[in-house]
Amino acid sequence: MNKLLEQINSPDDISALSVERLKLLAEEIRELILASVSRTGGHLASNLGVVELTVALHYVFDFKKDKLLWDVGHQCYAHKILTGRKDTFADLRHAGGPSGFPNPKESPYDQFIVGHAGTSIPTAIGMALAQQQENKTDKIVALVGDASIVNGVSFEALNNLGLVKRQLLIVLNDNSMAIDATQGAVAKYLSKVRLSQTYEDLRKTTRNILEHMPVIGKGVDDAIEKIKKSIRMALPGSRLFESLNIPYFGPVDGHDIGSLSELFRAMSHLNRPAILHVYTKKGFGFSPAGQDPSKYHSTGPFEMNGDSVETAPSGRTFTIAFGESLSKLAAEDKRIVAITSAMCDGTGLGEFRSKFPDRFYDVGIAESAAVDIAAGLAKEGLRPFVCIYSTFLQRSFDQIFQDISLQNLPVVFCIDRAGLVGSDGPTHHGLMDIGYTRMMPNMVLTAPANELEMKLALEFALRQASPCVIRYPKDVVPVMSDLEMLACAQLFELSGAVAVRKGKNPQIALVSYGSVLGEALKAAETLAKDGIEVDVVNARFAAPVDEKIITLARRGKGIITIEDHYLACGFGSAVLEAAASSSCAHGPKGKRNAKIAVLGAAKEFIEHDLRSSQFRQAGINADRIVEKTKELINE
Repeated sequence: MNKLLEQINSPDDISALSVERLKLLAEEIRELILASVSRTGGHLASNLGVVELTVALHYVFDFKKDKLLWDVGHQCYAHKILTGRKDTFADLRHAGGPSGFPNPKESPYDQFIVGHAGTSIPTAIGMALAQQQENKTDKIVALVGDASIVNGVSFEALNNLGLVKRQLLIVLNDNSMAIDATQGAVAKYLSKVRLSQTYEDLRKTTRNILEHMPVIGKGVDDAIEKIKKSIRMALPGSRLFESLNIPYFGPVDGHDIGSLSELFRAMSHLNRPAILHVYTKKGFGFSPAGQDPSKYHSTGPFEMNGDSVETAPSGRTFTIAFGESLSKLAAEDKRIVAITSAMCDGTGLGEFRSKFPDRFYDVGIAESAAVDIAAGLAKEGLRPFVCIYSTFLQRSFDQIFQDISLQNLPVVFCIDRAGLVGSDGPTHHGLMDIGYTRMMPNMVLTAPANELEMKLALEFALRQASPCVIRYPKDVVPVMSDLEMLACAQLFELSGAVAVRKGKNPQIALVSYGSVLGEALKAAETLAKDGIEVDVVNARFAAPVDEKIITLARRGKGIITIEDHYLACGFGSAVLEAAASSSCAHGPKGKRNAKIAVLGAAKEFIEHDLRSSQFRQAGINADRIVEKTKELINE
């Protein structure tokens, strides 16, 4: 660790530093972020871009009592290093180390656990209104970044900013990027403003803001008017926010610690909400991330050799398999269109975008809009495939219900990152999508267990006249035996489960849903060595449940369901509901009641860790399946 950073254990330790020392500190923080993320993986480009901005905020404000609210919390690495977590930062996103997002359990400097976009302005308004009620004067700063200003919740909050009659600073960190290049009219507007500025323009804007900034006790309105009159180039950026009656300042250089510190100090005395528009560059200070910020948005471990980077080869993933299969399908069917929300590369749509640019839509961080746009496309006869991570699709619950399920439109939801996601932790686990889609009428839910089934599931979904869900994890596709692949090669038919392994006179059937089929097969091999034969059934569908599974219970065979999802409302729950409605719990005449056991994640938040470790914690790994099978037999 570098010498200056060694002396920094809390923000209090930077208060006496000169601006030049702050610059040195920023470089040392950047070096620590690079060193740690190269070992652990993590969100790199965005964090390299906000180092100076974060240092300046902590230099001016006292966030022990003042409030710093993050939007898109993966930008918080420098903040964590400054607020007492630098000594454990080497274990970032590993079990026992700090998470990749703000977390009040880790530090009083974190206000909320933040993993989704659009939340900082509305939560800041809520805190400001509470401060008004209680006559408190703590400063409040909302740091908006990675294009989350285009999120609908952000605009709903800006529309209500007039409720606040006290200080509230919104820092708009404009780096032109979300996970991928930012899309939409607002992004283009900000880009136009950004491209019109030279470095000298930014310096001139900063000087004019500081010269006309009101001192304590003087009105801000006159100052804003003077700023507008004194420098015309500030007007284009201000028009968007002036229409909402929000004082706007900027744009300014987000890597100039000295100027940022002066601006924050001056703006901390404003007695009304205001926006400071700041330009930063993703990947700042590290050439590979600066040149390709999408690639280094969220990266696995890599080796650095100066400015060259070597990454360890990774296996073929479900995401890659999905993207290639959809592109091949789209070449045969011109009705297919793809929609995503600022995550083209993350959802494997890069090839689709390249081959079919006129049939690809990135709506930015606006998941609800993506679903409704898909509804319109489907209504006009096209076949939209909505490709969004499970955790982010949760934000579209009402649109899925109201505009897809209720209308019975043939929209295909391709739910990436379904299940446990490893190091991103509880904000990003996809453990609810079966529950929030299965309850809706007309929805068909399916989950491929491997790459072959991914292709078959997509083909099946395209044949349907109703909405369909395809869920798959952030994981490599499994290598399966020829016999297992032969079973999985059967065409997908509505609610049709397939037997992948058959035991000799088995008492138990292991019924898996989706990618956990591999764990069920491992368990079956272990049990066979102990002289216990089981069937392994690949359910394929969670809605509707195959009647053949219920027939097994009706015949008195024990069933263990396995899924990478919460127990509540998941696939196992669907099997139990179907069994109860079929009155099969009594078993055939002369036999004991059928036993149905359900394995899945308990209703609790599972912290960041390796996905394999999370499987053990959730009880859906092969060892736990073996234990449960023996328990059921003994019962």
